[in-house]
Order: sequence, then C-alpha cells, then structure tokens
Amino acid sequence: MDAGYKALFTPWKIRNVEIKNRIVMCPMGGTSLFGWFELGGCHFDKEAAKLFLERANNNVGLIIPGIAPLRDTFWGKWLWQNPKMFKDLKVFMDEIHKTDTKLFVQLTAGMGRSWAITELVAPLHKNKFTRALIKPIIDTNHELASPSKQPSRWAHDIECPEMTVEQIHEIIEAFAKTAKRCKDAGVDGVEVHAVHEGYLLDQFAIEFFNKRTDDYGGSFENRYRFAAEVVKAIKEACGEDFPVSLRYSVESKMKGFCYGAMPGEEYTEVGRNMEESEKAAKYLQDAGYDMLNADNGTYDSWYWAHPPMYMPENCNLEDVAHIKKFVDIPVVCAGRMDPETGAQAVAEGKIDAMGVARQFLTDPEWITKLIEDRKEEIKPCICCHAGCFNFSSSKGHANTQELTDTMGLARCALNPQTMQSKKYYVAPAKKKKSVAVIGGGIGGMEAAILCAKRGHKVTLYEKSDKLGGVFIAAAAPSFKEKDRALIQWYRREITVHPIEVKLNTEITDIKSLEADEIIVATGAKAKRIPIPGVENAVEAVDYLLGKKEVGENVVIIGGGLTGCEIAYDLFLQGKKPRIVEMQDDLITTPGICLANTSYLRDCFKTNNVPVYLETGVVKISENSVTIKHGDGTTEDIEADSVILSVGYNPAPVATKGVHVIGDACKVGNLRTVIWQAWDIAMKL
Repeated sequence: MDAGYKALFTPWKIRNVEIKNRIVMCPMGGTSLFGWFELGGCHFDKEAAKLFLERANNNVGLIIPGIAPLRDTFWGKWLWQNPKMFKDLKVFMDEIHKTDTKLFVQLTAGMGRSWAITELVAPLHKNKFTRALIKPIIDTNHELASPSKQPSRWAHDIECPEMTVEQIHEIIEAFAKTAKRCKDAGVDGVEVHAVHEGYLLDQFAIEFFNKRTDDYGGSFENRYRFAAEVVKAIKEACGEDFPVSLRYSVESKMKGFCYGAMPGEEYTEVGRNMEESEKAAKYLQDAGYDMLNADNGTYDSWYWAHPPMYMPENCNLEDVAHIKKFVDIPVVCAGRMDPETGAQAVAEGKIDAMGVARQFLTDPEWITKLIEDRKEEIKPCICCHAGCFNFSSSKGHANTQELTDTMGLARCALNPQTMQSKKYYVAPAKKKKSVAVIGGGIGGMEAAILCAKRGHKVTLYEKSDKLGGVFIAAAAPSFKEKDRALIQWYRREITVHPIEVKLNTEITDIKSLEADEIIVATGAKAKRIPIPGVENAVEAVDYLLGKKEVGENVVIIGGGLTGCEIAYDLFLQGKKPRIVEMQDDLITTPGICLANTSYLRDCFKTNNVPVYLETGVVKISENSVTIKHGDGTTEDIEADSVILSVGYNPAPVATKGVHVIGDACKVGNLRTVIWQAWDIAMKL
C-alpha cells in the first residue's frame, strides 16, 4: 500500500467502539436495511444486507446504511413494532462482525418540506378528498409535517403542515425504542438523521424554516431542543456508552428558498452560518452526541450534500475541519473526498475519518484495491446520480423520477449489479459463441467485456483510432476528470480480457462479419434544426472535441444537460455564453438529479449568464442570432459563435438480425446504455 494512505488505516474510537480504519461508508438513500419504501411495509432488506456484507469483506471500517424512518411510509406502523425485522438484523450483525467491520443504523425523524413528493403523489395531496382517502396507506400530513407551515421544496404549491408537539414527542419516544431494538440486535451504534441537509431536525434548527413560538422555536436552545431531546432519550434507553452519531451540516450554504451558494462565493447566509455552527456543534456534543458525520448544505443547496462533478473534490473539508476545533468528539467529513486528501487531513488531525458514499456503489472492492496497490483498477464514480439518486425536478414539476426508481434507489449507472444482484449477474454462457460488437463507445465496451467474462469469443470493431465513442467528447470539459478516468478504466479493462479490438474499422455491412451474434452500439447522430444560417453553427461534439474554435460571445441553442454543461465550460474559460431554450426551464429531462441541475441553474443565476426560456431561434446571422420569445416578440442577440445542442437521433448501422443497444437503440445516458448492454449480453 502507498505510504500516503497510511493514516486512513489506523484505528479510532467512537465512545468505546473501536473502528479498524478511518474509512466510513456513508448513508445513501435506498441502502436502508429496513426496506421501508415498499407497499408491503418495512422488512429486513436482504439485497441491502448483501451489499453491505460485500463491502465489509472489502475492508471498510464503519458502515452507516441509509435512513430508516421511525414510522413506515406506507401503513404508518412504527419501526420498533416489528420484532421479526430486528431478529433478522441480529443474524446479519453476527455476519458483519466476523469481518471486523462496525455498523451503525441511521434513524430519521423525517423529511418535512424536503420530502420528495413525486408527480404521482402531488395531485393526491392537493385534493382534500384524495388526501383523506389515501391516509391509511400513506399519511402525507405526517410525511410533510414541518416545524412551521411552508412550501414544499419539491412542489411549491403544496403547503407543509406544522408539526404538533404531540408528534414531536412521539418521534422522540420512537427514537429511543428503535435504538434499543438496534442495540439488542447487536448494532454497534445509531446515527440520528439529521441536523443536516435541511431534513426535519435541521428545519427545526434553522430559523429560516422554523417560525414556531413554543418551546421548539425562537431561541437557539429552542430550535436545537428537538435534536437534543432525541439523543437524551436514546441514551436513557440504551445507556451512556451506546454510541450515537449525528448527521450534521456545518453550514446551510443557502441564499434563499431553493437558491444555494456557489463554492467560494461571498454571500449572506440565511440558514446556519459558521458562527452559529460553532456554537451548535458544541451544544449538540454536550447534549450527548458522540460523533458528527458532517458536510454542508440543504435541499436548497443540494449540491453541497450530493456533490455533482461540477463541485470541487473535498468541497466540504475546510468547513468540517474548522468545526472540529469546537468539539471533543470524532468528526467525519464527506463530500467528494479523495483518499490522498482524506489521509492527509486525518494525519494532520483536521478530521477523524473520511466519509465516502457512492464510490462504494460503483466499485465494492475499491478499498481492497487501494490497499493492494491496484488503484488503476478502481472503477471511478463519476458523480452523475443517474442510478443512485436521480430525483429530478424543473419549473412547475415535483419529483419527476419514475416510480420504479423512487422505490429502488442506490442503484448505480455504472454497475448494474449494485442493489440488483438477482437481475444482473455474471454467469458462464451455456453455449460459447463468437460475438461481434460494432462500436467502441461505453456501451460497446461494456457489452464486449461482459460477453468475454461469460466465455464468448469477442471482436470489437471501432471506426476511429481510439475507444470511447461520443463519451470522449462528453468527458472533455475541465470538470469531467472522473469521466476521463472512466474512459481510461474501460480501455484498460478491455486489455484484461480476451477481446480482439479492431480500430479504424468501420462496419457498413453486417453480412461481412462472421459471428454468431452481433451487437450494434454505433450511437446517435446530432439533430439539425431547419433555420436559416444553421450551417454556420458548431455542433456540440465538434466544440467539445476541440475541432471548432468559438469566439467570446457564444450562443448555445438548447438548454438540456449537454447545452448547459457547454455553457458552464465556456463560463469557466471566461467567455460569455448565452442559452436559448424552448422549454420553460433548463434541463427538463426526467432522471437527471436535482443536485446536478440546481447547481447549473444557480451558477447561471448567480453569475448572470443570460438564459432565454420559452424562446426559439429564427435565424443565425454572421454576428448575431435572432430569437423569438414566447410572447411573439423577436430580438437579435450578439453571437461570435453559435453551438447547436438540440439532441440526437439513433444511428444504428443495422437493426435486423442484430442486438441494438444504447443510443443506437434509444438516446439516453450512461445508465441506459450500460444496463442495456447487460440486458443483452446476459442472454447470449
């Protein structure tokens, strides 16, 4: 192992519980051991248990599964009222402890105004009759209950009700009873969710959200009373030595309702600022908490707690390291942490451990590979959130995520086996065949690798001189370093398996191939819009690959994800981008996480990047673009260059007698192409 990582592999303690190393697998939505977001109600989740046991066998020090609501989302039963689930948990904990890994169960008070209302549920809540009708199944008044009446983060026209004192006391009691169940099941500790990320306890703590005038609102002590009473109740039920961690946001990074602060920006904090956080951390420690599992942000600045690729690596470290100076308990830092920086921070005493989350979904063996000096084999998480947490939203829409995704979080765009081991697995082929894969992009490489693993003889054909396909262009911007690392990972992985690669070989006639099975992964072609002057526009891919240079003032036609990322790339270069989009918001495609999209929207808003919504393009001239607004008026805007980013059409080289995958089948994203590659390759 590289000596630079040594500090990460030293023991530490939370109360009397010793953790073998300084790497914490942080909680993620969908990884709860109690399968709570299913119509059958809470139950011990064997798929999550399998996920954690595999990571425990790969050297993680402390595991904290995703939230376990104290009360079932469906049917309203309290968690502690399910003794069988805790018996199953006891058996699982015995297996975990054989690996010398420790595990805390994270318990949540609730989400309040941050509850991710879906497009399906939103209409049911707005109507008093349907709200009453569905109450026995799902009590939206309980799920949305907040410290004060206020709009939902996800559906601004829905008002969240004020939580009653009776409800608060019920939750405190449920924390104590559930924690005791966990302790009796052999769990090493619990984590309270959360004075963090704008969830319920955080809403009580933040004056911006809490307008109460009773004992749970107003003064500092009153606003933090709920969280303090929770830990005191747990300690009374479980004893002082039973460890209780707190998920904690150092700063809220909020400028207003649904408006966050950019990294490095000078702004006025409307949530918890550093001055209050210094006081709060000490207060919560004195109340009884034994650890702070920390980062930054709320759902209004969601990209701090769920950093997309646009956020800097180790984005929360400076703030978390600062808050450690004010407490005597261990402090963990999460948020795009890299092992080199994490190890250095631990060695210097800035933090006690490094928190990592979604990298564990992409590569369950990444710690083992780090220990064994196999870093180049680690498949990198690219922070896309496309499989693990693709809660999406745009103007006038609640969470537009599909129901199957809502009920199956913590899957991975890059690793279909994560939380889907029964559906996706590698099994030897019953009959070994010769397989031709046309197209050396991510989909083609994924299909080739899996076919080779199954024992097929694979030949991969790529018309260019390198593997990577259109993803080479997608990975070109400076902030896409993890995307570029992923391409390198694939290229290396191709060499590990017996795959014949033929570069500079374009297949135009599949009849020329001698193969039992043919997989077509030839991607898509950019759309063109029929407007005068369009021939003067630069295609998005040509810009990204550096084939066409652009001037100072650049108009991007199309405000989808690609168009917005191009605009962000131009902004970082110091150029002056403008976005023209026909929809009423940027990035309206479902399945793109709000943490990712809100960063780009907030960045453009903060930095005055012009965005023309509900606007079309009439014509492109030599030095300008004529646009037509929704009210019918036209305007000429300055443009040294125009970049066209209006989508793609599938471009399969063939469709009959072959298996078509990825964008060649239907334009999507990495998740769709990789999962589809598995869908096909598993059947051959």
